[in-house]
Amino acid sequence: MKELFLLRGVPGSGKSTLAKSLGGIHMEADQYFMENGEYKFDASKLKNAHEYCQTQTRAWMSTDGSQVNVDRIVVSNTFTQEWEMEYYFNLAKEFGYRVYSIIVENRHGGINEHGCPADKVKQMSDRFEIKLC
Repeated sequence: MKELFLLRGVPGSGKSTLAKSLGGIHMEADQYFMENGEYKFDASKLKNAHEYCQTQTRAWMSTDGSQVNVDRIVVSNTFTQEWEMEYYFNLAKEFGYRVYSIIVENRHGGINEHGCPADKVKQMSDRFEIKLC
């Protein structure tokens, strides 16, 4: 069975840590900002970072010969709004993946690895949408 896990949560909640423990291919927009092993965030390139994450996820799902098709893909982004996951839901449908949306909370006292300011984390937390269906 092919599975797509969408891990949601504010910075510091443990999304990346959980993603790595689930196995499979791990993708996140923050990977776009890695340069020579160093994280260099640039808010003006956030749209590019999410497009990168989407493109890479599509490539892993496809069987176009450039990359190997995989059965488990884990995408860990904040996904504070429902619409931010829509692209991934559509990909899953197109390529036959079962989707799991998991909200990760910082109940372990984890640290914000990417240095997101506390006021931005609060803004993300305040706009976080949850749709139970």
